[in-house]
Amino acid sequence: MFEAAELGHVIDEHSYAEQVPKLRENLLDAQFDLVESSRFEVVIIIAGMDGAGKGEVIHMFNEWMDPRHIQTHAPGARTEADREKPPMWRYWRALPAKGKIGIFFDALYSEAISARVYKQIDNSELDQALDRISRFERLLVDEGALVFKFWLHLSENLQKQRFKTLEKNPQTRWRVTAKDWDNHERYAQFHRVAERALRQTSFNDAPWTIVEGYDFRYRNLTVANTLLQALQHRLQQSRVAVPLQHVPPETPATDDVNVINTLDLTPSLGKKAYQKKLLKWQGRLNRLSRKKKFTGMSVVVVFEGNDAAGKGGSIRRVINAFDARQYQVVLVSAPTDEELAHPYLWRFWRHLPGRGKIRIFDRSWYGRVLVERVEGLCREEDWMRAYGEINDFEEQLIRNRTIVVKFWLAISKEEQLRRFKARETTPFKRFKITAEDWRNRDKWEKHESAVCDMVERTSTEIAPWTLVSANDKRYARIMVLKTLCHCIENQLRQR
Repeated sequence: MFEAAELGHVIDEHSYAEQVPKLRENLLDAQFDLVESSRFEVVIIIAGMDGAGKGEVIHMFNEWMDPRHIQTHAPGARTEADREKPPMWRYWRALPAKGKIGIFFDALYSEAISARVYKQIDNSELDQALDRISRFERLLVDEGALVFKFWLHLSENLQKQRFKTLEKNPQTRWRVTAKDWDNHERYAQFHRVAERALRQTSFNDAPWTIVEGYDFRYRNLTVANTLLQALQHRLQQSRVAVPLQHVPPETPATDDVNVINTLDLTPSLGKKAYQKKLLKWQGRLNRLSRKKKFTGMSVVVVFEGNDAAGKGGSIRRVINAFDARQYQVVLVSAPTDEELAHPYLWRFWRHLPGRGKIRIFDRSWYGRVLVERVEGLCREEDWMRAYGEINDFEEQLIRNRTIVVKFWLAISKEEQLRRFKARETTPFKRFKITAEDWRNRDKWEKHESAVCDMVERTSTEIAPWTLVSANDKRYARIMVLKTLCHCIENQLRQR
């Protein structure tokens, strides 16, 4: 892949001076069109060999365009705080909003490539890291982002020549470090690993553009023209794009028997037995959260279920078992304008817990395959691909020592009606019932079908769904506490 970048292209100063003004004007116009439309975001990944001018290209972008709408991220090596979250978390939270440009400098790929060159990981671990990056990029593309990946290349001889030139000048000597020369001694290994990485992660909607980096004029013009042409093309497509039609999909044909309507909803628990078991399991959960090993992991608890199934009551019994400094409850409602300007999972990515912490989600990322699917708030292709994106997200959490526990609280249609009516007639519960609840009830069968598909496609071995019979609230609360304790205990035994 690097052969074309070994030639040492050079553009004379006169030709460069003639092309730059018009190119800058066109880039700025395209950027303002991007900001005005706010239909998609631009993600630019700058990677490459040391000395190839990665930092200079970023300076060029900020000089030639409006820097107020450009965000540059150079995360460097992962800190201890970073290691408490999945490796991709640093990039998830830094994504630009629609209408903005986000530049990732020496990020994503550099850490994996360098780790392989220095034998900190083997080829299989490298491939896993590259696969995670590719899935992340595909998610961005599927969410509408325009993704650019520039690899700035230098041959071994040109890299050496560049380093020596910089070192001779007292004003630029600081730009060459001992680490640069150390990497140069491993040039062949970097070349080989980078070739592998680029081949495995270049796909149609996010291909690599390899740019020879020796001559700054050639490099700048190549990168800027590539960005301009793709940006203009995408903006033109956006102008004629057909808006999303909010038409709810038809309920897929399903068997009369499914995992939800066959759930036994009859179990119950008397008040005395409930009080005794509540103290037992809350105490057990509290002791687990104070174990030394617990400080090396984190917990994510997801609560989904029918309206009026008792999610709030179960959550209150869970948090009463923890130190208030350990947990946070995330109440998920309709997305804000800021959240709509980012990929769907972004608003959940930023709430991930650190080590020794618990995040409890009252509704969650499963809204895309539940309410958004049923109400037609997203396209069918969006909720269909969401199953895979969610499984990937949860896998990354678990790989990073996060326990993921998912509860679906189920009640019968008759029990729901009884609770709805009780809420309407009880003054201090009126806020719990809305017109939307009644509308959702009218679509009971569609919601049930969506839940069955969700359980079938996202109940994995590492993150299974626990279906909770919730017609009896006391029974449901104890089952939640008991399940959560067992999940944490199982993980603690494996540490």
